[in-house]
Amino acid sequence: MQESHLFEYAVIRVVPKVEREEFFNVGVILLCSKQKFLQAHIQLNEERLIALCPDLDRTELQEHIHSFERICAGGPDSGSIGQLPLAERFRWLTAARSTMVQTSQVHPGLCTDPQQMLQHLVEQLVV
Repeated sequence: MQESHLFEYAVIRVVPKVEREEFFNVGVILLCSKQKFLQAHIQLNEERLIALCPDLDRTELQEHIHSFERICAGGPDSGSIGQLPLAERFRWLTAARSTMVQTSQVHPGLCTDPQQMLQHLVEQLVV
């Protein structure tokens, strides 16, 4: 039997007009410290985006959304935040903010395979 590991996740949301507090989910970020796993999976539905906010700058939005993936991956193009330890990157990415890209509250769980759990959460919460 495989060992279960504690993980934390948050849903990545687009908030076109912050003052209206309306949003739609575009991805999930998941941290499993014991497995040294930090990854964001983005699945932006362009048709939904155009229907809900046709005047939004899609290029700028894409840049903001995909910065989650770069920071999670670390490396030279992830900036100073991407050089932090995994848990600190996760906390920084999931900190409360009032911008057009936000995250939900952080939720815990147990899993045996964080990659599989990330895909499951995306299918359940985003698609």
